[in-house]
Amino acid sequence: MDLQEMQKKVYQNKLDKGFNVTDVPKEFCYLYGEVAEAYDAYLKGKDDLGEELADVAIYLLGLSEILGFDLKEQIEYKIQKNAKRVYKTVNGAHIKIEGVE
Repeated sequence: MDLQEMQKKVYQNKLDKGFNVTDVPKEFCYLYGEVAEAYDAYLKGKDDLGEELADVAIYLLGLSEILGFDLKEQIEYKIQKNAKRVYKTVNGAHIKIEGVE
């Protein structure tokens, strides 16, 4: 199954189960909560970290479908954009050089 199919399946599951598909701020809060759960699993060395990361991806896929974005397309675009960026290191931090894309 590719990412686009996953995005559609996640959204359809939300519809089938009666989950939220209209309150975008609520979906961002749920996504944030899932990221926090994944971080907690990482910190505590829990065995379910992979499952928690999957929850993050599922909420992101659902939110993308709700907002009408093809997440696969957006990821591919952003990977290409990031590959062209140029950074310099300042005081140990990577800083993007403005105007270079």
